[in-house]
Amino acid sequence: MNSLPHLRNYLWLAAVILIAGATPPPASAQADDELEKRASWNALTTAEVRARIDGWLKDKDLSDEQKLQLDLLWPKEGGVQREELLDQTAVTISLFDADAKQLVQACRGEGAKVPSHDFLAQSTPFVRDNMKLYLGRWMARNELYDEALGQLDELKSDAVVDPATLLFYQGVTNHRLLKKDGCVNALTKLLENEGKLPVRYERLAQLMAADLKPLKVDSPDEISRLMDDVQRRLKLGRAGKRVRTEEEEIIAKLDKIIEKLEEQLKQQQGGGGGGSSSAPSSPLQDSQAAQLKGPGDVDQKRTGDKSGWGNLPPEKRRATMQQISREMGAHYRELIEEYFRKLAKEGK
Repeated sequence: MNSLPHLRNYLWLAAVILIAGATPPPASAQADDELEKRASWNALTTAEVRARIDGWLKDKDLSDEQKLQLDLLWPKEGGVQREELLDQTAVTISLFDADAKQLVQACRGEGAKVPSHDFLAQSTPFVRDNMKLYLGRWMARNELYDEALGQLDELKSDAVVDPATLLFYQGVTNHRLLKKDGCVNALTKLLENEGKLPVRYERLAQLMAADLKPLKVDSPDEISRLMDDVQRRLKLGRAGKRVRTEEEEIIAKLDKIIEKLEEQLKQQQGGGGGGSSSAPSSPLQDSQAAQLKGPGDVDQKRTGDKSGWGNLPPEKRRATMQQISREMGAHYRELIEEYFRKLAKEGK
């Protein structure tokens, strides 16, 4: 009778093992499964890309020469390097689409003239999405960030053959256009597969995310980036409404900084009984300084005189610039001083 409880325990344990189904996986395997679950996208293999291409071509009557070209581009053994999947796909599409062929040739040539791409609106989803990614990458590499974002922003990672490239360049374009949320979202999704990405994508994604996350509205760092964007647009020969709007935004933000510095200066001069401290009572909060040093060229226009900067007495202007230098570093002082000098010269 004493052995009956032990027998029952044994039978119960055996039943649990049978229901659960054999031995549980080791802890390391479970950890790997959890990592896989966290990633919302996965890189495609050569075979998976070739399967998508075959699906696109299934209704086309291929010649023997075209079949041979396909086999050369997509070998069964050895495969294609992951970094080359997008280029190989674009070249493959160009074999069967004359418009796509012209686009690929234009992107591979010299110059920054935007290739014709209106045909993509009538293309199949496979051609449209992958050629938009191919074109958007080219645009981003040529500093056409607004156009690149227009091509890339609505694309989904599961619709293209190289989701890592899509997410990386979505991050790049949003970063350069100071679209903080879009940049962080794209790079966070990209880094879900950290350790499996091309090294340059992974390292640059980490740097871009770290660079943009602390960016604050109306900070000197933001102003210098806006100046950089204006100079980029002017270099591309674009001095239209967008540039004028950014210039006005820059001036408004500089007005705020100067007014705040002037107010601090007044408080120091009026509250210290003639012996004011050189240190400000409430230093400006500043993020990491961007490395920018340019001529500060702006489009000629009426900018207004909200701050009265050009009318300040020389001593007051010099005192304000000294405080700008002390608060934000000499490179900001040079940049802002040159910017206002240009405005004053063009306003005459």
